[in-house]
Amino acid sequence: MHFQLTEDLTMIRDMAASFAATELAPHAEQWDREKHLDRGVFEKAAALGFLGIYIPEDDGGTGLSRLASAMVFEELAAGDVSHTAMMTIHNMATWMIASYAGDDLKSRYVPRLVAGELIASYCLTEPGAGSDAASLSTKAVRATNDKGGDDYVLNGAKQFISGAGWSDVYVVMARTSDDGARGVSCFVVDKDMPGVSFGPPERKMGWHAQPTAQVIFEDARVPAANRVGAEGDGFRFAMSGLDGGRINIGACSLGGAAAALRLATDYAKERKQFGKPIADFQNTQFRLADMATELEASQLMIYSAADALDHKVPNAGMKCAMAKRFATDLCSKIANDALQVHGGYGYLADYQVERIVRDLRVHQILEGTNDIMRVIISRGLLRQ
Repeated sequence: MHFQLTEDLTMIRDMAASFAATELAPHAEQWDREKHLDRGVFEKAAALGFLGIYIPEDDGGTGLSRLASAMVFEELAAGDVSHTAMMTIHNMATWMIASYAGDDLKSRYVPRLVAGELIASYCLTEPGAGSDAASLSTKAVRATNDKGGDDYVLNGAKQFISGAGWSDVYVVMARTSDDGARGVSCFVVDKDMPGVSFGPPERKMGWHAQPTAQVIFEDARVPAANRVGAEGDGFRFAMSGLDGGRINIGACSLGGAAAALRLATDYAKERKQFGKPIADFQNTQFRLADMATELEASQLMIYSAADALDHKVPNAGMKCAMAKRFATDLCSKIANDALQVHGGYGYLADYQVERIVRDLRVHQILEGTNDIMRVIISRGLLRQ
């Protein structure tokens, strides 16, 4: 690894930690209970550069490295996993437009996305295409509109879309030919374009603050000028976005696990059984020691993969898969162990840790399931 914790990086990380402590953590339980994603928080995050965090400065973004961005997301997630995860999705979608769209499309969307005037969601998964993303069936057919211009007519549905109905912009993968992965193209779709609608909110185990639903296209007309890159390049764009997305969601797991460890440590010092704090019992001490060790190992894995992405090392994608698999598995375990330290109180919403357990569990599934991460890792090993 090439990184060191510079003064600038420390300052940025501390700013994110302060934002999490003042703007996220005090409201996390209420947001979860009321199933409310707070737009005002996104506007405040945008003012600090957190909604375009690794978007190049030339495009109006903050221009941080993937490593620095991971550290920021880690600190934010310690305040609230659900809001932070939505910020990472917005950043990934914005980065895809900034990286692959033509100048006109970029100029119409990226500045407003970075400023928080628009919020973006990412649309790849479908009811019948999850891990096998290349089998997606949403179609985009070129057509002339009534003004003589070029449109694409989209038909199909996207499943499990974070921010569906709440976000303003959707980066959508749709099939423009039957040529497998090479037949997928990428489009920027506005919420209010004709033919775009949304399913009812899903009832979920976690991420309650964040709306999740289907995005439905019924003869939805999208201007050809809203296609990102060339026809057939969409799947490549989607996969490149997911490398960073895996780092982002791993960083969210770090933050949630760190918060859970702090809660468990504080509780162990306060809770008394058999006449003394449970922190005095070796069983509790060993559990906390394992949690801290697992968190440190997970953090190093995420930082190493982010650094590999920054330096464009040849096996960066495999490193991202390794880090995502390792960190999301272990951080979910850490949160569950924190609940165990709390005993029966850990099962109560008032003690926060049960929310972290629920919020972190999905990280082992999204941005590619951890089973698919093992496929990516093994393929990388066998190619060497």
